[in-house]
Amino acid sequence: MKKTFIIANWKCNPTTLKKTKTLFDSIKKQSNKTKKGNNEIVICPPLVYLPTINAKPTNIKLGAQNCYWEENGAFTGETSPLMLKDLKCKYVFVGHSERRKYFNETDEKINKKIEAIIKAKMIPILCVGETKEEKKQEKTQQILKTQLKIALKGVKLKNTKLCIAYEPVWALGTGKACNPDEAKKINLLIKKIITQLYNPSIAKKLPVLYGGSVNSKNANAFIKEACMDGLLIGGASLDAREFSKIISSI
Repeated sequence: MKKTFIIANWKCNPTTLKKTKTLFDSIKKQSNKTKKGNNEIVICPPLVYLPTINAKPTNIKLGAQNCYWEENGAFTGETSPLMLKDLKCKYVFVGHSERRKYFNETDEKINKKIEAIIKAKMIPILCVGETKEEKKQEKTQQILKTQLKIALKGVKLKNTKLCIAYEPVWALGTGKACNPDEAKKINLLIKKIITQLYNPSIAKKLPVLYGGSVNSKNANAFIKEACMDGLLIGGASLDAREFSKIISSI
């Protein structure tokens, strides 16, 4: 049975340890009541809360929102893949649009991070997507091809796990999700690009996820109609009941 990924990106939330514990315990309680099938539920909290969540027994997997590409050294303020691995992280976001926009994360830097994450035996979640302006200029295909080509340069995927998340920048936090029909076309486009970079077999196996204003009302359509392998959930993942509804809707 095919695995469906349901990944919560808490971003820079919550602001206290107490709120974090309450949110996680509530999500765990709600998700235990929900029929999960073959879903892989992943929580990606702020870095400082990883040890707290890691200490709580659960079937929910842990992910990190970012990492550096070096294993250790004089890199003040950075977190290495080995540190995340030690905290039982299974997944790591790479190339989220907010990292690209606010922290000048280039495709070349993303490429280094992917290699480092794979070396540490974790799974990168590579985020790609176009801005509103790029969409207006009909550059979506060009942008996705460039992002994937540079980010995956030299990355061997034959025996490597990796997820690609399509997150249209224009849909993030707007409440205006991508149309499922359009998302399906992007899904096929990404598979086509991966086929060109690698081969049809790898493209077929590689999970493609959708993120961008996902909620309990549209989640099912992205899985069933757009044929996505999973979802990246931002704001809705900070509401335990809503997050649980998303899980049960798939």
